[in-house]
Amino acid sequence: MNEVSSHVPAWSFGLSTAIFTIFGLHLWISWKGARRGLFLLIAVGGSALWALAALLSWQFPGVASWSFAALLDAGCQAAWIAFLFSLLAQDSGVLPSALARVRRCVLAVVALRAALEALTAAGIATPSTAAIVLAVASAVAGLVAIEQVFRNFPLESRWGIKPLCLGLAAAFFFDLYVFADALLYRRMDPQLWSARGIAHALTVPLVAISAARSRDWDFRIALSRDAVFHSTSLALAGGFLLAVAAVGYWVRYFGGEWGRVLQTTLLFCGLLVVGIAMFSGAVRARLKVLLAKHLFRYRYDYREEWLAVTQALMSTGSSVDLPAAVIRVLADLVESPGGLLWMRDRSGAFVCRGHLNHAPIDASEPADSAFAAYLTARGWIVDLEQLRSRPSLYDGLCLPAWLAEAPDAWLIVPLANSEEVVGFLVLLTARARIDIDWEVLDLLKTAARQALVHLAREQAIEALLEAQKFDSFNKMSAFVVHDLKNLVAQLQLMLRNADRHVGNPEFQQDMIATVRHVEERMTSLMKQLQEKRSIDPRRPMDMLEVAQKIARAKRHQSGQIRIGGEAGAAVMVHPERFERIVGHLVQNALDASNGDGIVILDIHSGNEDVGIEVRDDGIGMSRQFIRERLFKPFQTTKDAGMGIGAYEAFQYVSELGGRIDVESEPGRGTRMTVWLPRALGVERAISVAVAS
Repeated sequence: MNEVSSHVPAWSFGLSTAIFTIFGLHLWISWKGARRGLFLLIAVGGSALWALAALLSWQFPGVASWSFAALLDAGCQAAWIAFLFSLLAQDSGVLPSALARVRRCVLAVVALRAALEALTAAGIATPSTAAIVLAVASAVAGLVAIEQVFRNFPLESRWGIKPLCLGLAAAFFFDLYVFADALLYRRMDPQLWSARGIAHALTVPLVAISAARSRDWDFRIALSRDAVFHSTSLALAGGFLLAVAAVGYWVRYFGGEWGRVLQTTLLFCGLLVVGIAMFSGAVRARLKVLLAKHLFRYRYDYREEWLAVTQALMSTGSSVDLPAAVIRVLADLVESPGGLLWMRDRSGAFVCRGHLNHAPIDASEPADSAFAAYLTARGWIVDLEQLRSRPSLYDGLCLPAWLAEAPDAWLIVPLANSEEVVGFLVLLTARARIDIDWEVLDLLKTAARQALVHLAREQAIEALLEAQKFDSFNKMSAFVVHDLKNLVAQLQLMLRNADRHVGNPEFQQDMIATVRHVEERMTSLMKQLQEKRSIDPRRPMDMLEVAQKIARAKRHQSGQIRIGGEAGAAVMVHPERFERIVGHLVQNALDASNGDGIVILDIHSGNEDVGIEVRDDGIGMSRQFIRERLFKPFQTTKDAGMGIGAYEAFQYVSELGGRIDVESEPGRGTRMTVWLPRALGVERAISVAVAS
């Protein structure tokens, strides 16, 4: 046996050592202290040590190294058999009497082999046929143990240990073949012995599957579905290549003249199969369903599915159709190609809001229809195939007439919150046949609730935007009404003075100018309301010029207006709007002065800001009024006031990046200063224009 000069044994047992070591470390890290898990750890660790000893026996040949490897081999077999019987033991570790006797017999055979190998390793005994006979007997004992464990295991739990029993049975059967061959020919076949390492290592995936399925072993082991899917695809591809190789080998020796034809045909078939597997969604869907049925306890990896659903819904932006994205997310869960989404409209009826791989249906479902009432009362997912075969399960369900326009309809998934059904999905028939069980229904319901959250958020955003538009329009209307009130006040003042000054040419000119100004302002306000935006563009203005315009507009009112400051202090404002809010502050100052006071407009020029001060000696305001009511809408102390002017002034100045400073005391007047950022770039041009 040691005469074989080949690297195959080194690679075989070296790879086996690495695989068992890595698997053992993973088990040790994920082990939670269960007794059965300890037996498995010992068995895997023993296998790693045996593979290492076998590797060393090839590197350092001799009776002692070979016997030591055989001793570890016997110990490894004993550990696996002990682990198998531990699966049947009760919590106390006691087996039924019949199984206990079988275990004693099996372990006795293995122990006898181990004793003989120990004596050989110590030099007390010499290698003999008895050792090979005991090796055959120990392999048979292992097969007996597997048969006893599998037959006596609870029927409902055999699914968990089936991969383990299959893998160990294959390993023990291979050992039986190797040792039986050695017993028959009186020598160990080096090629068969070299294959033992890789043969035992191939059982590790089956043991891992059983460890993941059996929770009472207390290992936190999870198999990735993507890894299983791709590894299965790789195994199928490998099997296909082996089949092609076998046929090629046969053609090589027996093909004759038609061998080339068969070779070309096989190549074409191989490329065709690969192309179908790569580009056919139905084939991939059937493969996933097949793997889910036979390799996993649960059909879905809920963590992966939940993350995928959340990511798909969160990635929808303004450029993505959210209803179509919702349909795609739920359809992908059951391999459906698409569907239709129905949501409530403003009247409460259900209308088609989205579609995917199906033409939209121009129909509505009344909120009080029998179909809508059924979804609201039951909240069930309706399987139309099941409905046709077993209508008694859906007693009281009346399908709508528009459903006839979707002949491929398969599932109806309601979108319901805690109070009512706000929509539903109609999914099309799946690419591959899927059994709709409780797991599929629960996953669809959970995903539907998550999708409803995003749909409700989109509806809330649309409602908020609509409300903001109305709020902006209402706010603009309030400002316009306030301006109209001031314009009406100008007309009223002109009419009161008309009887006394109607023959005065100067008054007539002022009256015409006032009427023209009112007409221009009212036309401007009407355009502003119609276009729902300001039609007053922003441009630089000299603060002193603003003060002078306001003083001229108020010259017919009682009270005096005095202006101070120098020209050249410019700010970027909307001229009409800025004049309006400053004019409102001046009007408030005139009203507070009871018609006989003095209102001073003073321009202050700082390094970065420009201020226009409005100061009066009127009744003043308390600090509480300034803090709590002055700049809030609809707060006023005037009998005919609206409480909008100061609020508009504060809002507008804040929009421009400025501020309003207020100083006031009851009975001692008020000082209000509007500060705005200085328009440095245009002041020189304004100064030149004023100087010229």
